[in-house]
Parts: sequence; C-alpha cells; structure tokens
Amino acid sequence: MAEFFRPEVRAFAWRWRDVLLGVALVLLGIWWRLGSVGIGQWLGYGMIGLGVIWALAGAQRARFRQDGDGPGVVQIRERRLAYFGPLDGGVIDVADLTMLELDPTAHPAPHWVLTGVGGQRIAIPINAKGAEELFDIFAGLPGIKTTTMLDVLSRTPDARVIIWSKVRPLLH
Repeated sequence: MAEFFRPEVRAFAWRWRDVLLGVALVLLGIWWRLGSVGIGQWLGYGMIGLGVIWALAGAQRARFRQDGDGPGVVQIRERRLAYFGPLDGGVIDVADLTMLELDPTAHPAPHWVLTGVGGQRIAIPINAKGAEELFDIFAGLPGIKTTTMLDVLSRTPDARVIIWSKVRPLLH
C-alpha cells in the first residue's frame, strides 16, 4: 500500500500529519454537529475546537520539521539533550541553555547552535535524525517567540541569528 503514493506525496503527508489530523477532527466534529441532537451536538463543538487547536499547533510543527536525512542523531531524555554526530556532538541540560542561534552558513545544512551556562556549544544540523523533537524543547524556553523562530528558519538568513537568549538578572 505504501507504493501506491509517490514518495513526495508520502513525505508531504508525513510532514503535515498533525494538520491533516486536525482537519479530519474538525470535519468529524462538523458531521457530529449537523447529524446529532442533544449531547452529540456539543461533542461536535468540542471536536471542532480541539481540531482547530490541533491543526494550528501542527502547522507550527510542520514548519519546523525537516527531512531528517542530515548527519547525526538527536536524543532527548529527561530534559537532557544529546547530539551524536559523525564529527562532533555533545550533551547539555535544557535548564542550562543560555542562548539559541541559527547558523545558516554551516555545512552541509544550517545548524542550531545551543550555548550552555559554562560556554559549551553544541551545533545540531536542522535536518539531523530526531531534530523535530527540538521544537518542544525550544517552545518551552522562557520568553521565546516560536513564530519568530519559524520565520527565521523559513527565510534562511545570510548570517548567524540569535533566536533566544536567557535574560540575565541585573544585580544593581
């Protein structure tokens, strides 16, 4: 059955799967809303709302996802991020992150550059295997604007861009 669809169509559907599921949930909610009485109508309204939220969140995730054919593997376990690449890698706690940058000049693909408290840096290709899991980590950073991050990722600037940095409290 997998050979029924062209590889490009399968890749598109897989990348946008959350949006497609959200739209399917909205359509099911509309069908329940129009075809039911009583509590079924209210369940339809709930499904429509849930589907819209799911589709909007899925659109952000789909914009973040890449093909996943890049070098290295990203793993996230218990708020600890690890990147294992062919030439380098590293491990950093999410709580220790102080800066997130996008370096479009890195080779062979643009890299996320994560800086920790002690100054250690980890460069992760945006298309590394498992890099789609970084969206949840990045979205959880205090004060980050995910729309700004997605805009920078989609337009691919010419130089390194700071997307987020930890606010350092002033002592006096």
